[in-house]
Amino acid sequence: MTGDHQTLALLLFSAFVAVTLAITTWVSRHRHGSAEEFYAGGRLFSPLENGFAIAGDYMSAASFLGISGLIALYGYDGLLYSVGFLVAWLVVLFLVAELVRNCGRFTLADVVAARMSERPVRIAAGTSSVTVSVLYLVAQMVGAGSLVALLLGGQGEAAQTWTVIGVGALMVIYVSLGGMRATTWIQIVKAVLLLGGTITLTVLVLVRFHGDFDALLLTAAERSGHGESFLAPGLKYGADWTARFDFISLGIALVLGTAGLPHILSRFYTVPTARAARRSVVWAIGLIGGFYLMTIVLGFGAAAIVGTDEVRGSNAAGNTAVPLLALDLGGGAESAGGTVLFAVVAAVAFATILAVVAGITLASSASVAHDLYASLRRRHAKPRSEVAVARVAAVGIGVVAIALGLLARDLNVAFLVGLAFAVAASANLPVLLYSLFWRGFTTRGAVWSVYGGLIPAITLVLLSPVVSGSPESLFPGVDFQVFPLQNPGIVSIPLGFLAGWLGTATSAEVPDEAKHAETEVRSLTGAGAA
Repeated sequence: MTGDHQTLALLLFSAFVAVTLAITTWVSRHRHGSAEEFYAGGRLFSPLENGFAIAGDYMSAASFLGISGLIALYGYDGLLYSVGFLVAWLVVLFLVAELVRNCGRFTLADVVAARMSERPVRIAAGTSSVTVSVLYLVAQMVGAGSLVALLLGGQGEAAQTWTVIGVGALMVIYVSLGGMRATTWIQIVKAVLLLGGTITLTVLVLVRFHGDFDALLLTAAERSGHGESFLAPGLKYGADWTARFDFISLGIALVLGTAGLPHILSRFYTVPTARAARRSVVWAIGLIGGFYLMTIVLGFGAAAIVGTDEVRGSNAAGNTAVPLLALDLGGGAESAGGTVLFAVVAAVAFATILAVVAGITLASSASVAHDLYASLRRRHAKPRSEVAVARVAAVGIGVVAIALGLLARDLNVAFLVGLAFAVAASANLPVLLYSLFWRGFTTRGAVWSVYGGLIPAITLVLLSPVVSGSPESLFPGVDFQVFPLQNPGIVSIPLGFLAGWLGTATSAEVPDEAKHAETEVRSLTGAGAA
């Protein structure tokens, strides 16, 4: 990229950072230091505000960069991510949103521990939440590295490294100083910017083809080098039965994983009532649905206008398809329009990454402090000390995410998020649904359910082609691959549910009928909710 691209993109990104840091500073001066303020923003947000914040949390670098890139590379098969990410919200709306808001205070473990022995359940749920959050953070770090590589024309690995470190440092600042209130406003600002940028690019793509979507698809198929097969299932996931099972596994993980994501669940506690939580989800579905429809246009637009080969040449995983598309739509690399549009898209993508990592870091640090630390030192943990631990945890989580982000820099960000969704659906969703709907569920069942999904999911990923055994692996030079699928969801999600049932069936604990009745009434009516 030219110096103009770099300079303008950095100026726009710096402006966003300045605005968000100003928000964080302002909030930090008006905070009260309570756990409710830090974790839930004082529960003061309206459904509309929270709906935009949820959309901002969910529309990550995986959505903006990764999905469009996969569609540009693989056509129809890349659509699975758009469909899966959107359909998942129906599960959240009908099974989770109101019930979680009524039953918990700050984290997933609050819901499960309401009728169980707190300590083992909180440790298990907290461990799982942190694991899922770190996997999700890695995807955002990889997206940041891909953008910087494009800005610098593919040169300067040191610059990529420092960018990932810088993103990690900023997210720690946002969370440590501003807590949930600052993070929410950052999400709202970012959601508006992202939707505005996406709408602009979508309109420009459709104008280029005079509103003829058929012409767009046919041109994309022609320039992809795959012909009509680009518009049919099977280019990525149809080569053999292993690929087909991978397709099924990924679909299950995407649809079920959202309801187990810690940073999404924590957003339901920022509104005053369960009704407001449900209305927040309705707003979020509208915003997210429109966004994912536009990523389809952007993906096929990148294939048609930029060309699949050029997209793959810039970044093998396709993460730079949208910035390249913006450059072309603006008039090309040497034009003023191309420079401006590219810089705007790059800045919006950076803003997206920063906002999402802030939300995820807050949720994971809350799990460390509110679940793990408070469980181990329940008698001595005061709200203020718990918040202090959360701030320290944010630093530690940031360091881990930076290290893993540098390691996984060549993987597609949407694919990495798919792994996080699989772990969330395997470890968090079974224990959440059992706790809400199964009268006979016990503490052993809860603990077994979490670990019975978490451990197999992580183990299968480590033994899959993602880590070793293929040229695209994290460690291409070694081969200890045993599990053939890239996404473990088809195996690990049923194991999570099975482990929860087995743990309960073999437990000598008598389920507390009174606590279940109390939880049921609270979840359905909101009576006694925090």
